Amino acid sequence: MRSAKDWSDRAEGVEPEQGAETPPVTQAEQLHRMALAFPNETAYVVVDQGRMTYAEWDAGVSRLARGLIASGVAPGDRVGVHLSHENALRWMTGYAAAHRAGGVAVPMNPRLAPLEIAHMLEHSAATALIADGPLVAQDAGVAPKTLSFIVDASREGLAGADGASVPVLAWDQFLDDDASAFQVPRTDDDLADILYTSGTTGRPKGVAVHHGAHSMIKMGKPVFTGGGWLHASPMYTFAGVSSVFNPMLLGLTGIYQPRFDATRWLEVVEELRPVAVFLVPAMAHLLLEHPRFEGADLSSVMMCSVGSAPLSPSVLERLQNRMPHAVVSNNYGMTEAGTAYCLMPQGEAVKRPGSVGKMAGPATVKIVDSEGNELPPGEVGEVRLHIPGRHRVYYNDPEATAAMWVDGWLHTGDLGKLDEDGYLYIVGRDKDVIIRGGNNIHALDVENVMVTHPAVSEVAIVGAPHAVLGEDVAAFVVLRQGATATPEELREFGLSQLADYKVPRHWYFVDELPRNATGKVVKKELRARLEEAPAS
Repeated sequence: MRSAKDWSDRAEGVEPEQGAETPPVTQAEQLHRMALAFPNETAYVVVDQGRMTYAEWDAGVSRLARGLIASGVAPGDRVGVHLSHENALRWMTGYAAAHRAGGVAVPMNPRLAPLEIAHMLEHSAATALIADGPLVAQDAGVAPKTLSFIVDASREGLAGADGASVPVLAWDQFLDDDASAFQVPRTDDDLADILYTSGTTGRPKGVAVHHGAHSMIKMGKPVFTGGGWLHASPMYTFAGVSSVFNPMLLGLTGIYQPRFDATRWLEVVEELRPVAVFLVPAMAHLLLEHPRFEGADLSSVMMCSVGSAPLSPSVLERLQNRMPHAVVSNNYGMTEAGTAYCLMPQGEAVKRPGSVGKMAGPATVKIVDSEGNELPPGEVGEVRLHIPGRHRVYYNDPEATAAMWVDGWLHTGDLGKLDEDGYLYIVGRDKDVIIRGGNNIHALDVENVMVTHPAVSEVAIVGAPHAVLGEDVAAFVVLRQGATATPEELREFGLSQLADYKVPRHWYFVDELPRNATGKVVKKELRARLEEAPAS
């Protein structure tokens, strides 16, 4: 079995072996190389749904791509991918086929309302759409004039929108008979995807992703190790899209759990023995609360990445204790930052509580104050990233792009600090700073303390309007199963570890915290609840 360092080296994008072929431009081309080298190896497993080999994946991509081209998809045309979570094998086939046909993939959330889908289809000017089940009729009803046809990828193979104003074509009838490999020529500068940000406020923006900025992991000579990469992130998210091809690029089998369930996740780890797993904080909390967590065999895991939102140091330490030989880290990244990411050497996460690691080159990071002046180590300010190469911009939104990228630096809107060794710490979003009577309170600092109370499973801190102080501190608390706690008890616990002005004075006990598709807590909803119900 490979060591944790081996997997870290692969993730850093180690150059292919000397003498390897020139790396392909699209990852769909790399898929074909894998199909030639390892045709019968399992490329992807969808838990409790099915699996496909590299040869099956590659052939399906070619057949669908030829169907797209024959139906009028030209290079650069946008192809929407709007499928249910369980239909992940066809999702991955459709996504890769859009690239092989020279098109631009537009992944979309199957839970969005029709008007939200209409906005994405119209904003991206999609010409083709791959959908399934009830989504077919829904999307046909809001199709913009640019949309030429919908491919019904329902696993039953039935077209489900009779009488629709846009043609609906059944998947099996749409596939071309020719499964031989090809690739419409693309360059690094050509658009590959438009990823719509899930966002916690406002209408989602489309982030333009070019082939040259799709992944930091190098393409080249195919490798296959027999290991697995397990994730449960929705395919249309940044983390989900990254998990389509990245396992292949690392020589791993992708393992996808369409809907996260802690019991089944632990069973899958024991059954399939993945070497790498990706979680979001909500999943990590559910695992730690599960009665089987302490006794489960997690020894196969060499890399455990927790992303999409900050994770309490106490939670990360518990994960590390159960996976002592793994690199366990709370990753930092954002859709707009693309290939920029942090690396955490084994053991450093526990030594540096709250750190997300060091920024991997060639990207660099700095912390600035409200005037844009760079701050010294230890001081909190906005995180800004410099990422050489093609930036990810907002599609058809130059004003938003100009506000995000200034003088070559990405304005993240995240608050953080660097230590003397260059390790980055994220303390929240700029809107998560509560100003109580002139004192700045970082919500994440309070959350990291309160979640260590033995009765607390999760907690979210927000600012509550106050006539005199401006803002006060409110806590939304999810208790552990079977546990009890009173506001007075929690306040006393907070006073033992925090300055008194940081300790919440308003307590709301809830069954769960509202989250968006990527697992981030939607604090806008919590602030709205402050007006609806009295605190304890």
